[in-house]
Amino acid sequence: MTTRPRKQFAQHWLRSEKVLWQIIKAASLSKHDRVLEIGPGTGILTRFLLPEAQAVVAVEIDRDLCQMLAKQLGKVDNFLLLQGDFLSLELDAHLTAFPAFQNFNKVVANIPYNITGPIIEKLLGTITSPARQTFDAIVLLVQKEVGERLYAQPGSKAYGALSVRVQYLASCELICNVPSECFYPAPKVDSAVVRLRSRSFEPSALDAKRLDTLVKLGFAEKRKMLRNNLKGIIDRDRLTNLLEQLNISPEARAEELSVAQWVALANHSDALLLPNCSS
Repeated sequence: MTTRPRKQFAQHWLRSEKVLWQIIKAASLSKHDRVLEIGPGTGILTRFLLPEAQAVVAVEIDRDLCQMLAKQLGKVDNFLLLQGDFLSLELDAHLTAFPAFQNFNKVVANIPYNITGPIIEKLLGTITSPARQTFDAIVLLVQKEVGERLYAQPGSKAYGALSVRVQYLASCELICNVPSECFYPAPKVDSAVVRLRSRSFEPSALDAKRLDTLVKLGFAEKRKMLRNNLKGIIDRDRLTNLLEQLNISPEARAEELSVAQWVALANHSDALLLPNCSS
């Protein structure tokens, strides 16, 4: 059975063995690891995962690809294939009948670029509602521009609200860049392999909703100084004083604050909120 990549599912299949091994190395797999793979496609990455892990659970939305994978890998003992949309699939419910595949601790995947954000949010949760399950490693092949935003550091062009939100929930690092010619069909953009590790940020935000609100408003207009973006909820003069107390420049813009400084700002701003402004 042969199948072609489908545009409706944003399918671009990695064909570089060098990159595949870099992904495997980044995941640091052992025979104790249970791995979730999102969008296995034709099973190129899957075949690299199976010999290295205790178990691999693959979720594929394309029914034709599922039939092909079931035919080729269906008899492999440590492989379980689920057909469906990962974003709406209730994995725990589906895995109830398969105890050997429950409690996966790592995610390794070449994910569709058009739903990268929602996939990461489902894996990590949000600032106000972190995911209950944590992962030792999440190794993802993503669009290069998105990858740069995930691991960006304060002061860089790519650093933004996404950087703060993700880095509050997980550490993130670049593994390697991947040129478009490493895929079939070649996408119009280059890609990157990134590794995230779930964590509880310390010190944590005392009020997660307030932190989320400050980040959202702070990055609303990146060219403006932070005190101007937040003037709707915090008096400018009082905010200026607080920034100075936190050793942050009163003229700082949102992209200049580290995640730790955002948390500190949230944890010290309660008394400064203007009346009728909920955090």
